[in-house]
Amino acid sequence: MALASSAPAPTLPATGDRVPRPDPVNAFRVSYEHQILLYLRNWRGSLFSNFAQPVLFLLAMGVGLGTYVDNGGSNATGGVSYLQFLAPALLVSSVMQGAAGEGTFPVLAGFRWVRRYHAMYATPLTPYAIAFGQLAWNATHALMVGTIFAVVIVLFGAAATPGILWSVPIGVLTGIAFSAPIAAYMTSQRDTTAWNNIWRFGITPLFLFSGTFFPIERLPDVIRPLAWLLPLWHGVDLARALALGTAGQEPLLHIAHLAILVVVAALGTWAMFVRFRRQLEK
Repeated sequence: MALASSAPAPTLPATGDRVPRPDPVNAFRVSYEHQILLYLRNWRGSLFSNFAQPVLFLLAMGVGLGTYVDNGGSNATGGVSYLQFLAPALLVSSVMQGAAGEGTFPVLAGFRWVRRYHAMYATPLTPYAIAFGQLAWNATHALMVGTIFAVVIVLFGAAATPGILWSVPIGVLTGIAFSAPIAAYMTSQRDTTAWNNIWRFGITPLFLFSGTFFPIERLPDVIRPLAWLLPLWHGVDLARALALGTAGQEPLLHIAHLAILVVVAALGTWAMFVRFRRQLEK
């Protein structure tokens, strides 16, 4: 006759109880590491949009069109070549587009198609850790794109001063100001309609009319005040001023640029955290 075990039987959690959560640092690491591993599997698909396309823009607009602008004797660029005028703005705009892309399709897929966020939430991860991991990866990706583009700008001889390096963190901040609120919005979407509308009616017009290719002073008087409502213009103008060494001429304006970007990024991050929690705890 077998002897009964003297060890106490394990106690199962009651219905509805969740496994205790780990500390925030470890939770963040797990979520962030997941995003890195995901990118390492799919990085080839982003080579053109994140790296080749900005270089082609720099060649076509900065070198190609820039030759005609410089030969025309226009003073719209503040006495520097059009290539030097365009480079920091194009860096910020390209980083913004890449960050916005990280806030659209991956978030929509994570909630609706592959449902990886729900799988992560089934482990000891909080919604905040999951959202923070996604946002931290977006910032890392933006930093990577901006750094590589800055190297290309230097190799092209398009850096007017060493201040071009400031364009990278400004680009990352601008990218978060777009990526976070877009990610918050995409948590509740069910198909690519919203994704297409964001790019068609939001990102593309901003790219064209936020001072990237020409000063906003060239816009009609009716449209010009709208630039203050567009976070991209604040990033573009601040990065350009730092890259060209003219930030000291209007310090209050550029402090306002920085403050607006920080506020928009902070509000977007808060909205993203709230939306992730609500969607995962349904």
